[in-house]
Amino acid sequence: MQPVLETNAPDGFDLWPVAQVQPFAFLPLSGELSPAEVGTAMMRIADCNDIDPHGDRPPRPDGALDSFLHGLLTFENLFAAGGLRVTDHSAGVTFLPGCCDGLEDWRDWHRLVDDGSPLGFGHDPVSPVAERLGDTVLLTVNSEQSDSPVIELSVTELRHLLVGAERDLTEFLALAGDWASRHLPDHSAPVTAALARVLCLPSPATPQGA
Repeated sequence: MQPVLETNAPDGFDLWPVAQVQPFAFLPLSGELSPAEVGTAMMRIADCNDIDPHGDRPPRPDGALDSFLHGLLTFENLFAAGGLRVTDHSAGVTFLPGCCDGLEDWRDWHRLVDDGSPLGFGHDPVSPVAERLGDTVLLTVNSEQSDSPVIELSVTELRHLLVGAERDLTEFLALAGDWASRHLPDHSAPVTAALARVLCLPSPATPQGA
């Protein structure tokens, strides 16, 4: 199980260094990313929330950087396209986040474990579904297909996988906080706090002198 972020091509992006990635692919988040990959992840998360202000939100500022970060720093409910990817290497089956999935909702998997509430991550034509039947969890790659591949695992296995996913996200958040202090020094604290909200994690402590 890996927390992953759906990527898009960074064509023409020049606010900070980014890595070249394929559009509509998935970038696994962990503490092992290069600085350019962290930059790509931060670009994508900010881009997911780069929506013109409305209602009570403050107006978009003029500067390119402030404008691009405005949604990330002012939206109450943040979004990051992606989710949790589960791969059964022995069977060659991968359960991917769906079109209605977001990293901000990854803790919903605990609801599946704790009370058996099924989780749907998309809709026609591809509808990934996770459901619990007793002590077994079934991850159906596409419930729209009667012969869809299915990953089967125990509730205990899923609990362990979720611990690992949270560890990956926590390490990524720490890495991204350090990245922000270097590449976005004037916005480091609010960007890191916003990222913690996106990842549904406690905001890391601000380093002394930051």
